[in-house]
Amino acid sequence: MAAATESKMVHSAVVTYSSMLSLLSLCPPFVILLWYTMVHADGSVAQTWNFLKQHGLQGFIEIWPRPTAMAWKIIFIYGAFEAALQLFLPGKRVEGPISPTGNRPVYKANGMAAYFVTLITYISLWWFGIFNPTVVYDHLGEIFSALIFGSLIFCIFLYIKGHVAPSSTDSGSSGNIIIDFYWGMELYPRIGKNFDIKVFTNCRFGLMSWAVLAVTFCIKQYELNGKVADSMLVNTILTLVYVTKFFWWEDGYWNTMDIAHDRAGFYICWGCLVWVPSVYTSPGMYLVNHPVNLGTQLALYILLAGILCIYINYDCDRQRQEFRRTNGKCRVWGKAPSKIEATYTTTSGETKTSLLLTSGWWGLSRHFHYVPEILAAFFWTVPALFNHVSLFLIVISMLLGATCNHI
Repeated sequence: MAAATESKMVHSAVVTYSSMLSLLSLCPPFVILLWYTMVHADGSVAQTWNFLKQHGLQGFIEIWPRPTAMAWKIIFIYGAFEAALQLFLPGKRVEGPISPTGNRPVYKANGMAAYFVTLITYISLWWFGIFNPTVVYDHLGEIFSALIFGSLIFCIFLYIKGHVAPSSTDSGSSGNIIIDFYWGMELYPRIGKNFDIKVFTNCRFGLMSWAVLAVTFCIKQYELNGKVADSMLVNTILTLVYVTKFFWWEDGYWNTMDIAHDRAGFYICWGCLVWVPSVYTSPGMYLVNHPVNLGTQLALYILLAGILCIYINYDCDRQRQEFRRTNGKCRVWGKAPSKIEATYTTTSGETKTSLLLTSGWWGLSRHFHYVPEILAAFFWTVPALFNHVSLFLIVISMLLGATCNHI
């Protein structure tokens, strides 16, 4: 297993370990600084920087909210609710791709049902005066702080589980504790037979929380101002359309790198539990206290452009998924697809072939699906206008990720 891990290193060991340790140590404080910037510093990185420059480490300690009982309670109830939906809602049986050791994971595709039950329940609790979502916004810093520490503990649990009680033969140690904790020990960790941990962390907690927080910010702005600005509406609608697209296509997501190749460690699980709800929601977080009036025409243009990009992103994935499902025996844009047959060797020395789609959206460029996804992120961010570069963090990170994948 150690040799296999070394072969995956694109850069030298020093660069690899340095980057892992940097992300492990810098991501948690970055989440808190971003929340502080959006909520308490008017979205201004300069304002946050000046505060830290003036007050130093003590100022940073003051910025960092302490996890409270209320924060833990909100996280626990939300997590338990999503876990229950994942386990008990009906759904069709879906088989994932065959793993490197020959295992084929089986899932219950009930994500769309869980998504609608979650949103309807959440909005109904507010509508009937049972629970006010503004409580979530008011304790957001404490929630992020609790998620940071709680998710680190959860990743330690995954590390230990991978050593003592792996769920399948798709597991093992690299012999290096940093790599094992960062990348993960198991490909398909489960609790019992049916509760898939990566489906919970990536889909049912992470992506679902993005939609829940978008609704939360809308309600908070409404209760503050007696109305919801068109900029917040555009941001929220595009977020919900994107997340709806995700859950509509969730069984396709189970065939992607995140699930079928990346193990359950800090990179994937902490990222989905903490990074998604804190960083991906940041434009809406900013708009709560900084409503922008776009005007009906501009708002509609942005909304329609964003929906178009999300649809194209979905159609890209759909074309590739159908191409793989039929082994190339399908029609793309009304005609037989062109393709490349690629031969590769696995880490175990086995030679395999793979078909690569080169027509339809995939005939326009090698990784065309990045284009509409980056543009979609731009359109759900741009309602906040261009006052602060921090608002476009998601767009910038996507551009960097796409660039790195081409290098």
